[in-house]
Amino acid sequence: MRAARLIKMVLLLQSRPSMTAAELARELEVSERTVTRDALALSEAGVPVYADRGRAGGYRLVGGYRTRLTGLARGEAEALFLSGLPGALRDMGLADAASAARLKVSAALLPSLRDAPESAAQRFHLDAPGWYQEPETPEWLATVAEAVWDDRVLSARYRRGDAEVERRLEPYGLVLKAGVWYVCARAGESFRTYRVDRFAAASVGEERFVRDEGFDLPAFWAERSVEFARSLLRAEVVLRLSEAGARRLPYATDRAAAEEALASGAGDEPGRVTVTLRVEDEEVAFGQLLSLGPEVEVLAPESLRARFAEAARGLAALYGER
Repeated sequence: MRAARLIKMVLLLQSRPSMTAAELARELEVSERTVTRDALALSEAGVPVYADRGRAGGYRLVGGYRTRLTGLARGEAEALFLSGLPGALRDMGLADAASAARLKVSAALLPSLRDAPESAAQRFHLDAPGWYQEPETPEWLATVAEAVWDDRVLSARYRRGDAEVERRLEPYGLVLKAGVWYVCARAGESFRTYRVDRFAAASVGEERFVRDEGFDLPAFWAERSVEFARSLLRAEVVLRLSEAGARRLPYATDRAAAEEALASGAGDEPGRVTVTLRVEDEEVAFGQLLSLGPEVEVLAPESLRARFAEAARGLAALYGER
C-alpha cells in the first residue's frame, strides 16, 4: 500500500513543477504529516525530492529526475490499455495517435508484460450504443474533436427544429452517451450542450480560447443530465400501489422520479401506498404503468384512469373464461 503511494507521489511530482504538502495530501488521500514522512523516505531511497520552505514552498524533483514505467504490475498494465475506446477514438480521428501511444507504452514495459494489451482486449470490451440501434458517426465529429483537442473556436450551423442557427462555440469537451455524441461548449457567457449529429456545418479557425480552469466536464455533464431528465417530466399522475407495485415502479418509470414519489408517498390502507409521480406525458405514463398490471391503480387524472379501465375491460374480454 505504501509502496504504491510512494510511486504515485513521484509520478505526481514528475508531472508538475512543484506541489504543496496540502495538494499532495489531497491527491494521495493522506495527511500532510504522512506526505512529509513519505518525502523523507523517498529522499533516503535516492529519489531527489526537495522541500522548499515558506508560504509559497512545496515539494519538487531536482536534477531532471524521471522514473520509468517498468515498475508497472500486470494488473496496472492491463488496466492502462482499457482506458481508451477504439471505436470512439476512430470516430474522432484520433486512432493513429492512440495507436502510437500504445506502442510507446508497450515498448517501455517489461518483457513479461508485453502481452498486456491482448490480455485486456480479450477480457473486456465496451459496446457503447444501445440495443436495436445502428450507430452512425456524425459528419462533423472529427472537426469538433479537433477544436476540442486544440482549444480552438468552432464556427457552426446547428439544426434547431426546422431552422438552422449560427453559433460561435468554445468547445470544452465531448461526451458519448448511449451511442450519441454531445459537445459541451461555452456560447457567450454560458455553457451549453449540443448534439453533434445536429451540426449542419462546422469549421475550425486559428482563433484559440482560454479554458476556464474551474470547468469540470464530468460534473457539468452529470448536472445537465439530471436537469434534462427532470425537464422531460412535465405532467403528474396520482397512483395507488401495492407493495409489489412500489418495488417495481422504479424499473417501469424514471427511477429518480419514482424514488422521489415513493419517499413522499402516504399509506392510506394496509399494503397500499398513494404517490404522486412526475411523468413525461399521459401517453408515456400509460405505456410505462401498464406493465405493472393489477399492482397499480391510477387515481388521477381521470382521462388516464379511463384509459386503464378501457384496457382492463379489453383484457378481461380477451382472457375471459371460454
